[in-house]
Amino acid sequence: MVNNNLSLEKNINKLKQDKNVVILAHYYQTDDIQDIADFVGDSLDLSKKAASTDADVILFCGVKFMAEVAKILNPTKKVLVPDLNAGCSLEESCPADKFAQFVKSENSVVVSYINCSADIKALSDIIVTSSNAEKIIKSIPAEKEIIFAPDKNLGNYLIKKTGRKMKLWNGSCIVHEQFSYKSLVKLKERHQDALIIAHPECPENLLDSADFIGSTSRLLSFVEQNKGRDFIVLTESGIIHQMKKLSKNSNFYVVPAIKEDISCVNCSNCPHMKLNTMEKIYEVLTEENNEITLSDNLRIRAKKPLSRMLELS
Repeated sequence: MVNNNLSLEKNINKLKQDKNVVILAHYYQTDDIQDIADFVGDSLDLSKKAASTDADVILFCGVKFMAEVAKILNPTKKVLVPDLNAGCSLEESCPADKFAQFVKSENSVVVSYINCSADIKALSDIIVTSSNAEKIIKSIPAEKEIIFAPDKNLGNYLIKKTGRKMKLWNGSCIVHEQFSYKSLVKLKERHQDALIIAHPECPENLLDSADFIGSTSRLLSFVEQNKGRDFIVLTESGIIHQMKKLSKNSNFYVVPAIKEDISCVNCSNCPHMKLNTMEKIYEVLTEENNEITLSDNLRIRAKKPLSRMLELS
Protein backbone atom coordinates (compact mmCIF):
# COMPACT_ATOMS: atom_id res chain seq x y z
CA MET A 1 0.00 0.00 0.00
CA VAL A 2 1.23 3.48 -0.88
CA ASN A 3 0.91 5.72 2.14
CA ASN A 4 1.54 9.40 1.49
CA ASN A 5 -0.19 11.62 -1.03
CA LEU A 6 2.92 12.46 -3.05
CA SER A 7 3.70 8.79 -3.59
CA LEU A 8 0.05 8.08 -4.32
CA GLU A 9 -0.10 10.81 -6.93
CA LYS A 10 3.12 9.62 -8.56
CA ASN A 11 1.96 6.02 -8.72
CA ILE A 12 -1.53 6.91 -9.91
CA ASN A 13 -0.10 9.04 -12.71
CA LYS A 14 2.14 6.17 -13.80
CA LEU A 15 -0.78 3.74 -13.85
CA LYS A 16 -2.81 6.25 -15.85
CA GLN A 17 -0.08 6.48 -18.47
CA ASP A 18 0.63 2.75 -18.62
CA LYS A 19 -3.03 1.77 -18.94
CA ASN A 20 -4.35 4.74 -20.96
CA VAL A 21 -6.75 5.83 -18.21
CA VAL A 22 -8.75 9.02 -18.02
CA ILE A 23 -9.88 10.11 -14.56
CA LEU A 24 -13.15 12.03 -14.45
CA ALA A 25 -14.11 13.70 -11.17
CA HIS A 26 -17.20 15.55 -9.99
CA TYR A 27 -16.92 18.89 -8.22
CA TYR A 28 -18.09 17.23 -5.00
CA GLN A 29 -14.98 15.04 -4.70
CA THR A 30 -12.24 15.85 -2.20
CA ASP A 31 -9.60 18.42 -3.16
CA ASP A 32 -6.85 15.88 -3.81
CA ILE A 33 -9.02 13.82 -6.16
CA GLN A 34 -10.08 16.93 -8.08
CA ASP A 35 -6.43 17.91 -8.47
CA ILE A 36 -5.36 14.54 -9.87
CA ALA A 37 -8.28 14.22 -12.27
CA ASP A 38 -7.91 14.81 -15.99
CA PHE A 39 -11.27 16.53 -16.04
CA VAL A 40 -13.44 18.00 -13.28
CA GLY A 41 -17.04 18.94 -14.01
CA ASP A 42 -20.73 18.70 -13.28
CA SER A 43 -23.00 15.93 -14.54
CA LEU A 44 -23.48 17.46 -18.00
CA ASP A 45 -19.80 18.25 -18.51
CA LEU A 46 -18.79 14.78 -17.38
CA SER A 47 -21.39 13.13 -19.62
CA LYS A 48 -20.01 14.97 -22.63
CA LYS A 49 -16.44 14.12 -21.68
CA ALA A 50 -17.33 10.45 -21.20
CA ALA A 51 -18.95 10.39 -24.64
CA SER A 52 -15.86 11.78 -26.37
CA THR A 53 -12.89 10.17 -24.59
CA ASP A 54 -10.38 8.04 -26.47
CA ALA A 55 -9.01 6.42 -23.30
CA ASP A 56 -9.17 2.65 -22.89
CA VAL A 57 -10.21 2.92 -19.24
CA ILE A 58 -12.47 5.48 -17.56
CA LEU A 59 -12.05 5.89 -13.82
CA PHE A 60 -15.08 7.81 -12.61
CA CYS A 61 -14.68 9.59 -9.30
CA GLY A 62 -18.18 10.54 -8.32
CA VAL A 63 -21.10 8.26 -7.53
CA LYS A 64 -22.24 5.07 -9.23
CA PHE A 65 -24.96 6.49 -11.48
CA MET A 66 -22.36 8.80 -13.06
CA ALA A 67 -20.13 5.85 -13.90
CA GLU A 68 -23.16 4.05 -15.35
CA VAL A 69 -23.65 6.99 -17.71
CA ALA A 70 -20.04 6.64 -18.84
CA LYS A 71 -20.58 2.92 -19.49
CA ILE A 72 -23.84 3.53 -21.36
CA LEU A 73 -22.06 5.97 -23.65
CA ASN A 74 -18.88 3.85 -23.94
CA PRO A 75 -19.93 0.17 -24.02
CA THR A 76 -16.55 -1.08 -25.29
CA LYS A 77 -14.49 0.73 -22.65
CA LYS A 78 -13.73 -0.43 -19.15
CA VAL A 79 -15.38 1.88 -16.60
CA LEU A 80 -14.14 1.69 -13.01
CA VAL A 81 -15.15 3.39 -9.76
CA PRO A 82 -13.05 3.80 -6.61
CA ASP A 83 -15.90 2.52 -4.39
CA LEU A 84 -18.96 0.60 -5.60
CA ASN A 85 -20.84 1.70 -2.48
CA ALA A 86 -20.76 5.35 -3.57
CA GLY A 87 -24.47 5.66 -4.29
CA CYS A 88 -26.91 8.56 -4.34
CA SER A 89 -29.91 9.35 -2.16
CA LEU A 90 -31.85 10.57 -5.20
CA GLU A 91 -31.22 7.31 -7.02
CA GLU A 92 -32.19 5.28 -3.96
CA SER A 93 -35.42 7.27 -3.57
CA CYS A 94 -36.72 6.10 -6.94
CA PRO A 95 -36.96 2.28 -7.33
CA ALA A 96 -37.64 1.16 -10.88
CA ASP A 97 -40.66 -1.06 -10.14
CA LYS A 98 -42.55 1.74 -8.37
CA PHE A 99 -41.52 4.30 -10.95
CA ALA A 100 -42.81 2.09 -13.77
CA GLN A 101 -46.27 2.27 -12.19
CA PHE A 102 -45.93 6.02 -11.62
CA VAL A 103 -45.26 6.86 -15.29
CA LYS A 104 -48.11 4.92 -16.90
CA SER A 105 -49.68 7.46 -19.26
CA GLU A 106 -50.07 7.48 -23.03
CA ASN A 107 -49.59 11.23 -23.49
CA SER A 108 -46.79 11.92 -21.01
CA VAL A 109 -43.16 12.77 -21.56
CA VAL A 110 -40.98 11.24 -18.85
CA VAL A 111 -38.13 13.59 -17.98
CA SER A 112 -35.65 12.19 -15.49
CA TYR A 113 -32.85 14.03 -13.74
CA ILE A 114 -29.53 12.37 -14.45
CA ASN A 115 -29.23 11.51 -10.73
CA CYS A 116 -31.01 8.19 -11.20
CA SER A 117 -30.23 4.56 -11.96
CA ALA A 118 -29.81 3.08 -15.43
CA ASP A 119 -33.17 1.34 -14.88
CA ILE A 120 -34.91 4.69 -14.41
CA LYS A 121 -33.15 6.12 -17.45
CA ALA A 122 -34.46 3.17 -19.47
CA LEU A 123 -38.02 4.14 -18.43
CA SER A 124 -37.49 7.77 -19.47
CA ASP A 125 -37.92 9.75 -22.67
CA ILE A 126 -35.33 12.42 -21.92
CA ILE A 127 -32.60 12.81 -19.31
CA VAL A 128 -31.70 16.26 -18.00
CA THR A 129 -29.12 17.82 -15.73
CA SER A 130 -29.54 20.94 -13.63
CA SER A 131 -27.60 22.79 -16.37
CA ASN A 132 -29.92 21.97 -19.26
CA ALA A 133 -33.27 21.04 -17.65
CA GLU A 134 -34.96 24.41 -18.15
CA LYS A 135 -34.05 24.54 -21.84
CA ILE A 136 -35.16 20.96 -22.48
CA ILE A 137 -38.47 21.26 -20.62
CA LYS A 138 -39.31 24.42 -22.57
CA SER A 139 -38.75 22.47 -25.80
CA ILE A 140 -41.45 19.88 -24.98
CA PRO A 141 -44.76 20.52 -26.79
CA ALA A 142 -47.30 22.30 -24.58
CA GLU A 143 -49.96 19.63 -25.04
CA LYS A 144 -47.74 16.95 -23.51
CA GLU A 145 -47.96 16.03 -19.83
CA ILE A 146 -44.55 16.05 -18.17
CA ILE A 147 -43.55 13.57 -15.49
CA PHE A 148 -40.38 14.60 -13.67
CA ALA A 149 -38.22 12.47 -11.38
CA PRO A 150 -36.63 11.94 -8.98
CA ASP A 151 -35.90 15.36 -7.41
CA LYS A 152 -39.03 17.20 -6.21
CA ASN A 153 -37.05 20.33 -5.28
CA LEU A 154 -35.49 20.68 -8.72
CA GLY A 155 -38.90 19.85 -10.21
CA ASN A 156 -40.64 22.61 -8.25
CA TYR A 157 -37.92 25.08 -9.24
CA LEU A 158 -38.38 24.15 -12.92
CA ILE A 159 -42.15 24.56 -12.68
CA LYS A 160 -41.60 28.15 -11.49
CA LYS A 161 -38.96 28.83 -14.16
CA THR A 162 -40.79 27.31 -17.14
CA GLY A 163 -44.44 27.72 -16.20
CA ARG A 164 -45.00 24.10 -17.16
CA LYS A 165 -47.14 21.83 -15.00
CA MET A 166 -45.33 18.64 -14.04
CA LYS A 167 -46.16 15.52 -12.10
CA LEU A 168 -43.29 15.14 -9.62
CA TRP A 169 -41.75 12.08 -8.04
CA ASN A 170 -41.18 12.61 -4.30
CA GLY A 171 -37.39 12.35 -4.06
CA SER A 172 -34.65 14.63 -2.77
CA CYS A 173 -30.90 14.92 -2.18
CA ILE A 174 -29.93 14.29 1.44
CA VAL A 175 -27.39 17.13 1.42
CA HIS A 176 -29.52 19.83 -0.17
CA GLU A 177 -32.72 18.76 1.61
CA GLN A 178 -31.13 19.02 5.03
CA PHE A 179 -29.52 22.44 4.87
CA SER A 180 -30.50 24.45 7.92
CA TYR A 181 -32.53 27.57 7.13
CA LYS A 182 -31.85 28.83 10.65
CA SER A 183 -28.11 28.55 10.05
CA LEU A 184 -28.46 30.34 6.71
CA VAL A 185 -30.14 33.26 8.47
CA LYS A 186 -27.41 33.34 11.12
CA LEU A 187 -24.67 33.31 8.49
CA LYS A 188 -26.32 36.11 6.53
CA GLU A 189 -26.63 38.21 9.69
CA ARG A 190 -22.92 37.70 10.36
CA HIS A 191 -21.85 38.28 6.73
CA GLN A 192 -24.39 40.77 5.43
CA ASP A 193 -22.46 41.60 2.24
CA ALA A 194 -22.07 37.96 1.20
CA LEU A 195 -24.04 36.72 -1.78
CA ILE A 196 -26.13 33.58 -1.21
CA ILE A 197 -25.66 31.09 -4.05
CA ALA A 198 -27.69 27.89 -4.24
CA HIS A 199 -28.13 24.72 -6.24
CA PRO A 200 -31.75 24.14 -7.38
CA GLU A 201 -31.84 20.82 -5.50
CA CYS A 202 -32.38 22.95 -2.36
CA PRO A 203 -35.89 23.33 -0.89
CA GLU A 204 -37.95 26.34 -1.95
CA ASN A 205 -37.53 28.34 1.28
CA LEU A 206 -33.76 28.31 0.80
CA LEU A 207 -33.96 29.16 -2.90
CA ASP A 208 -36.20 32.11 -2.07
CA SER A 209 -33.32 33.55 -0.03
CA ALA A 210 -30.70 33.10 -2.76
CA ASP A 211 -29.09 35.87 -4.80
CA PHE A 212 -28.24 33.35 -7.52
CA ILE A 213 -29.48 29.83 -8.30
CA GLY A 214 -27.71 27.49 -10.69
CA SER A 215 -26.06 24.18 -11.45
CA THR A 216 -22.57 23.57 -10.11
CA SER A 217 -20.98 24.87 -13.31
CA ARG A 218 -23.15 27.99 -13.27
CA LEU A 219 -22.38 28.62 -9.61
CA LEU A 220 -18.70 28.56 -10.53
CA SER A 221 -19.28 30.99 -13.39
CA PHE A 222 -21.16 33.33 -11.05
CA VAL A 223 -18.29 33.29 -8.56
CA GLU A 224 -15.81 34.04 -11.35
CA GLN A 225 -17.96 36.92 -12.56
CA ASN A 226 -18.09 38.36 -9.03
CA LYS A 227 -14.45 38.05 -8.01
CA GLY A 228 -13.59 39.42 -4.60
CA ARG A 229 -17.13 39.10 -3.23
CA ASP A 230 -17.93 36.84 -0.30
CA PHE A 231 -20.33 33.94 -0.75
CA ILE A 232 -22.65 31.79 1.35
CA VAL A 233 -22.78 28.44 -0.42
CA LEU A 234 -25.87 26.23 -0.51
CA THR A 235 -24.52 23.11 -2.14
CA GLU A 236 -22.06 20.32 -1.38
CA SER A 237 -18.85 21.79 0.00
CA GLY A 238 -16.51 20.06 -2.45
CA ILE A 239 -17.23 22.76 -5.01
CA ILE A 240 -15.49 25.39 -2.87
CA HIS A 241 -12.09 23.98 -3.94
CA GLN A 242 -12.75 25.19 -7.49
CA MET A 243 -14.41 28.41 -6.31
CA LYS A 244 -11.27 29.39 -4.42
CA LYS A 245 -9.24 28.96 -7.62
CA LEU A 246 -11.60 31.27 -9.51
CA SER A 247 -11.80 33.98 -6.84
CA LYS A 248 -8.80 33.87 -4.52
CA ASN A 249 -9.79 36.98 -2.57
CA SER A 250 -13.28 35.73 -1.72
CA ASN A 251 -14.45 34.08 1.46
CA PHE A 252 -16.80 31.11 1.22
CA TYR A 253 -19.15 30.21 4.04
CA VAL A 254 -20.73 26.76 4.18
CA VAL A 255 -24.27 26.40 5.45
CA PRO A 256 -24.48 23.39 7.78
CA ALA A 257 -26.88 20.56 7.07
CA ILE A 258 -28.96 19.60 10.15
CA LYS A 259 -26.48 20.93 12.70
CA GLU A 260 -27.00 24.46 13.92
CA ASP A 261 -23.28 25.17 14.39
CA ILE A 262 -22.38 27.76 11.74
CA SER A 263 -18.68 27.12 12.34
CA CYS A 264 -19.06 23.54 11.08
CA VAL A 265 -17.20 23.21 7.75
CA ASN A 266 -17.92 19.55 7.00
CA CYS A 267 -21.66 19.51 7.64
CA SER A 268 -22.54 19.78 3.95
CA ASN A 269 -20.44 16.85 2.74
CA CYS A 270 -22.15 14.15 0.69
CA PRO A 271 -21.35 10.87 2.49
CA HIS A 272 -21.52 8.97 -0.81
CA MET A 273 -19.17 11.28 -2.71
CA LYS A 274 -16.69 11.25 0.12
CA LEU A 275 -16.36 7.43 0.06
CA ASN A 276 -13.82 7.86 -2.74
CA THR A 277 -10.20 8.33 -1.67
CA MET A 278 -6.77 8.52 -3.28
CA GLU A 279 -5.93 5.13 -1.76
CA LYS A 280 -8.98 3.56 -3.40
CA ILE A 281 -8.07 5.14 -6.74
CA TYR A 282 -4.61 3.59 -6.56
CA GLU A 283 -6.00 0.18 -5.61
CA VAL A 284 -8.65 0.11 -8.33
CA LEU A 285 -6.17 1.14 -11.02
CA THR A 286 -3.78 -1.55 -9.85
CA GLU A 287 -6.36 -4.34 -9.67
CA GLU A 288 -8.78 -3.01 -12.33
CA ASN A 289 -11.71 -4.13 -10.19
CA ASN A 290 -14.92 -2.29 -9.25
CA GLU A 291 -15.95 -2.38 -12.89
CA ILE A 292 -19.36 -1.11 -13.97
CA THR A 293 -21.28 -3.67 -16.00
CA LEU A 294 -24.71 -3.36 -17.63
CA SER A 295 -26.67 -5.77 -19.79
CA ASP A 296 -26.86 -4.84 -23.48
CA ASN A 297 -30.63 -4.58 -23.26
CA LEU A 298 -30.55 -2.14 -20.34
CA ARG A 299 -27.69 -0.14 -21.80
CA ILE A 300 -29.40 0.32 -25.17
CA ARG A 301 -32.69 1.41 -23.59
CA ALA A 302 -30.93 3.81 -21.21
CA LYS A 303 -28.79 5.30 -23.98
CA LYS A 304 -31.76 6.62 -25.97
CA PRO A 305 -32.86 9.32 -23.47
CA LEU A 306 -29.22 10.21 -22.73
CA SER A 307 -28.51 10.68 -26.43
CA ARG A 308 -31.61 12.83 -26.68
CA MET A 309 -30.26 14.99 -23.85
CA LEU A 310 -26.89 15.40 -25.53
CA GLU A 311 -28.60 16.35 -28.80
CA LEU A 312 -30.75 18.99 -27.10
CA SER A 313 -27.80 20.34 -25.10
